Amino acid sequence: MSLALEVTLRAIIAVVLGFSFVGLALVVLNVVERKLGGRFQSRYGPLHVGWHGSLQTIADLLKILQKELIIPAGADPVLFRLAPYLSLVPAITIFLAVPISENIVALESNLSLLIVLFLPAVSVFGILTAGWASNSKYSLIASLRSAGQMFAYEIPRTLSALSVVMLAGSLSLTEIVKNQQSIWFLVVQPIAFLIFFFTSLAEANRVPFDLTWAESELVSGFFTEYTGMRWAMFFLAEYGALIGSCFLTVLLFMGGWLGPFLPPVVWLLIKVSVLVLLSLWFRWTWPRFRIDQWLNFSWKFLVPLSIINLLVTGTLMIGLRVGV
Repeated sequence: MSLALEVTLRAIIAVVLGFSFVGLALVVLNVVERKLGGRFQSRYGPLHVGWHGSLQTIADLLKILQKELIIPAGADPVLFRLAPYLSLVPAITIFLAVPISENIVALESNLSLLIVLFLPAVSVFGILTAGWASNSKYSLIASLRSAGQMFAYEIPRTLSALSVVMLAGSLSLTEIVKNQQSIWFLVVQPIAFLIFFFTSLAEANRVPFDLTWAESELVSGFFTEYTGMRWAMFFLAEYGALIGSCFLTVLLFMGGWLGPFLPPVVWLLIKVSVLVLLSLWFRWTWPRFRIDQWLNFSWKFLVPLSIINLLVTGTLMIGLRVGV
């Protein structure tokens, strides 16, 4: 088998498995999130469809499949149809470069970290396209918010990841995980971890950073005019971005698949599940920031803090080498 064909087949398999994994995770996480949200807010949550509401997501999916796909009058039909794919595809293809264990990865690369940092940022074009093509003021305002938010959180997110790259001496996610065999980078880089995790939640448009949705201000944000499966594709993209960002956080700061006794894949899924449940906890307990509060917090606090953390990391590394 030629190298090109092998890479193509591995990429196709990874995308299919990634889409299947995110779809299955959506079915499970949606029920878990709604049940936890109910408990956090002293209510029951889904209760009647299936055992304790366990089949509520399936019922919602069947309902969505029956909804008519409507294109608003005055909307750009081509861009309107294209926008959901522009949001969903980057959220799924991130799993191409995410290693599940030392020997299980679709596309091994010395630049895999750059790939997984770049792909989620591309999904903002889907949001911008949806807002522009919808011919709706609410959708347009929400899409412009997403552009401002992208610049605000991508800079500190990338700078915090660079602190890990300096410690590991590599942009390969596999090598970064191997460098955590003695100690997690979470222990030596707690500030970078917090910055990276919270900005990743912002990238996934999760509360309290869901400024592109903001139903109390913008009806339903950038996909106000979307119905049926096109709406569901945006919803799936959000969960894909959430799961992908938790995978990346675990690989960078929590030792990835490293752990005793259990198989590597099990350890990786356990750590990812902890971060996902933590994000669901934030979702139902924190209020949403205003757009000006979040942008000010990012530009005036997170960006300077991530730069200082990067400079301190470099200074300490140079000092320790000189001392040795």
